[in-house]
Amino acid sequence: MPNKKAAIKHLRQTVKKTARNFSVKKHIKDIIKKGDKAIADGSIKEKSAELIKSLQQSVDKAVKAGVLKPNNGNRKKARFVAKIRKSLTTGKN
Repeated sequence: MPNKKAAIKHLRQTVKKTARNFSVKKHIKDIIKKGDKAIADGSIKEKSAELIKSLQQSVDKAVKAGVLKPNNGNRKKARFVAKIRKSLTTGKN
């Protein structure tokens, strides 16, 4: 436990920031899981545009807020879009 007043305040701030960052990261993971589930169900054609748009918005907000680093955000978006495109092309065969 911190002993000084400033250290106590910093601990409070850290707890708040950690909780906020966790919820943002959880939201991004949930969108990716929805995409995986849609791929498994075969309903990706209807949901692909909506999922890609929501993931890109969420990741861009997280990068802007400093929750994710820019390269990490770009990598998440690229991998998600590549996964969806691959499932769409293999689904046509």
